[in-house]
Amino acid sequence: MPAASASATTKPRTVRAALNGGAPPGRSAAPRRRRPEFTARRGLLIAAFMTPATVFVAVFTYYPVIAGSQMAFRNWKLTDLTDTSWVGLKNFREVFADPAWGTVLGNTALWVAGSIVPQLVIGFTLALWLRRRFRFRGVYQALVFFPWAISGFLIGILFRWMFNSEFGVVNDLLQKAGLIDEPIAWLADPQTAMIAVLIANVWYGVTFFAIMILAALQSIPDELYEAAALDGAGKVRTLFEITIPYIRITLVLTVLLRVIWIFNSPDLIFGMTGGGPNNETHIVTTWMIKIAQQGDYGRASALGLLVVAALLVFAVFFLLATREKRGVTS
Repeated sequence: MPAASASATTKPRTVRAALNGGAPPGRSAAPRRRRPEFTARRGLLIAAFMTPATVFVAVFTYYPVIAGSQMAFRNWKLTDLTDTSWVGLKNFREVFADPAWGTVLGNTALWVAGSIVPQLVIGFTLALWLRRRFRFRGVYQALVFFPWAISGFLIGILFRWMFNSEFGVVNDLLQKAGLIDEPIAWLADPQTAMIAVLIANVWYGVTFFAIMILAALQSIPDELYEAAALDGAGKVRTLFEITIPYIRITLVLTVLLRVIWIFNSPDLIFGMTGGGPNNETHIVTTWMIKIAQQGDYGRASALGLLVVAALLVFAVFFLLATREKRGVTS
C-alpha cells in the first residue's frame, strides 16, 4: 500500500511538471531553446533578402507573361508598330480561320499520341529487361539512358542527316536490306515527313519511360513474385496482376508528364524539318514560333494562350494523379 500510494502521488507530479514545461522530479531540467521574437527589424531583414529574388521573378517571369497575354488582344505587328489598338478576340478568330489550323491541330494530336504509345510500350519493355540481373547490366543501362542527355534540337539535326535522301544512313540500310529500290525523300515528302519526326521522337523519349518505370519496378518486393510463382502464376498473369497494378500510379504520372512535355516541345521538329514541307510537320508550338518570326505577335500570343489553356488541363490531371499517389502511399 505505501508503494502504491507513492506511485500515485509521483505520477501526477510528473504529469504536472511536464505540462508546466518543467522536468519531472529527480531529473535535471534540459535547457529549452526559445524561439526568437518577430520584430520589425527582423521582418525588414527578411524582406531585404527576399527582395532581389522577388524582383527578378517579377521582371523576367510575371511581366513577360502579362505583357504577352495582353498582346493577344491587340493589333500587335512588327510591320506597323504605330497601331497597337485593342482588337478583342480578332487574333483568336484569325487563328481558327487560318487554312493551316486544321492541319496543325491534327499534327499535334498525332505528334502526342504517336509518340506516347510507342515510348510507353518500348520503355516498359526495356525497364522489365533491365530489372533482371545479368552481366554488364550497368553498361546497357548507360546506353539506354544516353539519349536523355542530349538536347532535342541536336537529336533533330542528327536524324535530319540520317533521313537525308541522298546520303542518309536510313535509305542506305533499307536499300542494302532490299526493302526499297531507290532512296526515299523522307523529309521532303508530306506523307513521310511526319513519320520521320515521330520515329526520332520515339527514340528520344523511350529513355524517360525506361528510367521512370525501372525505378518503380525496383520498389516492388520480391516476395510478391515469389508468392505468385508458388501459386503457379505465369509471366503474363504476374505482369497484369502484380507488376502493372503496383506501379499504376507511376505509369499514369509518367504518361501525363510526358504528354505535357511532348505537347510543348518544338525543338526536335525545328531541328529536323522546321515545320515543313508545306506545314505538314507543324504542331501548335512550332506554328506559334513561325507566326512570331513573321512579326505577327498578336496572333502568336493568342496561340500561346491556347497552348497554356491546354497545358493547364493536363496539369490538373497531373495534380489529381499526384494527390491520388500521396493518398495511396500514405
